[in-house]
Amino acid sequence: MDRRTVLRATVAGGAAAFSGSLWAGAALAAPAQPGSSPYGPLQPADARGIQLPAGFTSRIIARSRQTVAGTSYTWHDAPDGGACFVAGTGWIYVSNSEISGSGGVSAVRFNADGSIASAYRILSNTNRNCAGGATPWGTWLSGEEVSRGYVYETYPQGGKAGVRRAAMGRFTHEAAACDPDRKVIYLTEDESSGCFYRFRPTTWGDLSSGTLEVLVASTATSGPVTWARVGDPDGYPTATRSQVSGAKKFNGGEGCWYADGTCWFTTKGDNRVWAYDAVNQRIDLAYDDSLVSGTAPLTGVDNITGARSGDLFVAEDGGNMEIVLITPDAVVAPFLRITGQSSSEICGPAFSPDGTRFYFSSQRGTSGSSSGGITYEVRGPFRS
Repeated sequence: MDRRTVLRATVAGGAAAFSGSLWAGAALAAPAQPGSSPYGPLQPADARGIQLPAGFTSRIIARSRQTVAGTSYTWHDAPDGGACFVAGTGWIYVSNSEISGSGGVSAVRFNADGSIASAYRILSNTNRNCAGGATPWGTWLSGEEVSRGYVYETYPQGGKAGVRRAAMGRFTHEAAACDPDRKVIYLTEDESSGCFYRFRPTTWGDLSSGTLEVLVASTATSGPVTWARVGDPDGYPTATRSQVSGAKKFNGGEGCWYADGTCWFTTKGDNRVWAYDAVNQRIDLAYDDSLVSGTAPLTGVDNITGARSGDLFVAEDGGNMEIVLITPDAVVAPFLRITGQSSSEICGPAFSPDGTRFYFSSQRGTSGSSSGGITYEVRGPFRS
């Protein structure tokens, strides 16, 4: 049998339903399936080449190697993972730069009316800053997507240098998601035989020391899991993913998002969205392109974020250059599509603190080059 047939048989025969804390209390009997978007069909592309549902509009916030409007700051190349933070009556959007040797992180500060107040650098001279995650105490964790890469804790408000957090492990870092209930931080690894980790700070809110653990489970796509300590977070001479017998392997870890007792994370090598139930300590599949009926609406899964409505928004690296939503009732449907940029990928999806504005980047824009990145904002009637 091919992979699709094998997986269908596995899920039908043994996967438990999503329940309890999963999906903010909604029950899922099986991985999500294609359906109609709660926002309706995509409309023709606007002047910026973005197809959106009726009632939504887009604008360009920044372009690589160009000055951010109203500021003297030049936006970075290859914009990648991002997040939003409260800043007085306005907010800040931070964005990684996935450039070798000089990556770092930039920030745009917005006024209460959405106008741009300033733009500036918050991390410099790091290596291929890909994804990351926001902390409850208002910092941005930026991961280096290189062998034995570091996590850097950065300060969106500016005025303070980013700090290397070596205790969080040295590996090919992608995303991070904070679980304030269990006081841990989940971490994904972008390797074909990568692992899923959690970091337990000695003191919550202080990432200078703590314990790195790796998820241990069978090869099944659902079931109970345990955690084991990684003996040498430095990852040399033995990589962190190879130190613990029974550590579950994931094919190319990407985005990571925590809410309501569940951590969702994506794996690009097999186009899956996983759900880790932190309350009951088990994993299940929220989405798998091999398990959908008909044409898969989501491929090239990458960064992920969540909305107040419980909807998940998943960005595509390739695919149809879409951001696809997965609703709490297990429907998968496109939310937006970028046209004319087939040599790019979508990165950094994030909502403003009030949930009314949505940010993301096209890493290579229309040029297909890292110097052609474009960062966008979308406004419209988002569900609450």
